[in-house]
Amino acid sequence: MRIPSSALDALRDIVGADAVLLDLPARAAHSADSLERVSALPDVVVVPADAAQVARVMQWCVAHRVPLTPRGGGTGYSGGAVPVLGGVVLSMARFTRILEIDEHNLLAVVEPNVITADLQAAVEARGLFYPPDPQSMTECAIGGNIAENAGGPRAFKYGVTRQYVLGLEVVLPTGERIETGGRTVKNVVGYDLTQLLIGSEGTLGIITRATLRLIPKPEARATLQAAFPSIAAAARAVDEFVVRRVVPATIEIIDGMCLDAVERLLDDASLQLHGIPAMLLVDVDGSQAQVAQDLGSADDACRAAGATWCRVATDADEREHLWAVRRQLSPALKMIAPYKVNNDIVVPKGRIPELFALVTDLRERYGLPIPSFGHAGDGNIHVNVMVPDPGDARQMERAEAAQADLFDGVIALGGVISGEHGIGVTKSAYIGRNLSADAIALMKRVKQAFDPHGLLNPGKIFPE
Repeated sequence: MRIPSSALDALRDIVGADAVLLDLPARAAHSADSLERVSALPDVVVVPADAAQVARVMQWCVAHRVPLTPRGGGTGYSGGAVPVLGGVVLSMARFTRILEIDEHNLLAVVEPNVITADLQAAVEARGLFYPPDPQSMTECAIGGNIAENAGGPRAFKYGVTRQYVLGLEVVLPTGERIETGGRTVKNVVGYDLTQLLIGSEGTLGIITRATLRLIPKPEARATLQAAFPSIAAAARAVDEFVVRRVVPATIEIIDGMCLDAVERLLDDASLQLHGIPAMLLVDVDGSQAQVAQDLGSADDACRAAGATWCRVATDADEREHLWAVRRQLSPALKMIAPYKVNNDIVVPKGRIPELFALVTDLRERYGLPIPSFGHAGDGNIHVNVMVPDPGDARQMERAEAAQADLFDGVIALGGVISGEHGIGVTKSAYIGRNLSADAIALMKRVKQAFDPHGLLNPGKIFPE
């Protein structure tokens, strides 16, 4: 769309001339997310300084009927921050302050573009703990975590972002500013708008401030790494944890195809990855005594399920060394193929063996590598359909067919097609497989109530 120069002048009056970016490099930098292929060029990038400016920019968009896409770290995998209809990209790059850490009431107040790992470091320095830990936590921002209800390896024990948001300051698509929730854990005053906004993928409001719940920092942590002769054996170990009443902070499962890729990428013999069909990475935390007890029980559980070897790290550097296997998975997948169809499906954790059997069937049926890994504790598995030659139309068609069959199989197992990345634009065509027409219609009515002009983050979640 073409925005008249007089309208752009009004925009400059709101945020300042330096905060209205029209040059092609700036627009291109705000046109895609981590997939680097779901892209559309915005007409203008606006970088407001405070919530009042955000509200006025939104009011400007309403007056001129210009779509607006909010953007934080841009680290998503579903196109949530991509301006599919052009218009304005609202960059929250200046909202980077930790406003308060309240040690007595166990909460933090932050602006939405605070990097997740920075918040974690700040509160841990005070003996507190913010558990949500998406794997992109050194790059992703709190506002995006809230918009997507991000999870991570620690979700098994501690839950996801939703469990740690007490209140929000939000600019609505009509330009009003509201506050939801508050500073208390208990709150049943009216509809729970906070929880409605969490996971809404930036389609219902623009978060300008968040009040987050904290907990005491665990006294000790340790990591157990275990190798298994098969994915089925590794999945049995997860059941053994439940039987033995062990509640690890994390249980990550990694298949042999992933391990082979990491081995080639890191070339580190000390990680002992060669020829391993499956691995679990298990973190336990708590008091020193509880960690020692849980480590023993976790080791027993892994060996009972058929682990070929187990090793333990309690030192922070040693733990990070073992976790390199997990943290380097995304770049390692490029050792397999250059193009990835990323999926973050979820099944009931007791059905993880059936899920991996489904993945094996899809590999054989479509002739494509499909490395898989994820959060075994809550059944959230990242199934990556890899395409060796994305220029080959037949390979791309097979990848799309494999993804569709994956979704159907996951739903048949009682699961869902996205656990933490969101629907965005990449999965919108499939949402009707997971939700009834009546449920989708209700969600659209909610969207209409918040956004009567359809201007905030349009083209996301619902197929057009």
